[in-house]
Amino acid sequence: MVEEIDRRIVSLLSRNGRMSFTELARQAGLSVSAVHQRVRRLETDGVITGYVALCDAEVIGLPLTAFVSIKPFDPAAPDDVPERLRHLTAIEACHSVAGEENYILKVRVASPAALEDLLQQIRSLANVSTRTTIVLSTPYENRPPGI
Repeated sequence: MVEEIDRRIVSLLSRNGRMSFTELARQAGLSVSAVHQRVRRLETDGVITGYVALCDAEVIGLPLTAFVSIKPFDPAAPDDVPERLRHLTAIEACHSVAGEENYILKVRVASPAALEDLLQQIRSLANVSTRTTIVLSTPYENRPPGI
């Protein structure tokens, strides 16, 4: 179980991963050395798993986001879809789900034609059927956890 002060540190860092230890200490009400020690422990314990730069997908040329639900043609086949598709960088996330489909993929591509190409790759590499939902707008995403 994560202590309350550690939850506060994680919450602050999830909102601003570039926050200095000095500012983090000030907002957490601890000394800089205590915050530094706690952050390192949280990283070592796997609570904090990394730091990322969030990019505007449209600005970097990937304006089309879609969710692709996939279902194997052969339910008895080995469940190795994530490994088969791991090298496809247009797949931003792969979620194993309960329900009719086995996985839902979040993908970002440059155009409808690029999406069509990606879907063909997914189908042939993983031997699956797909159902695609194109995102029209995203009011919010990448929200920090509510801790």
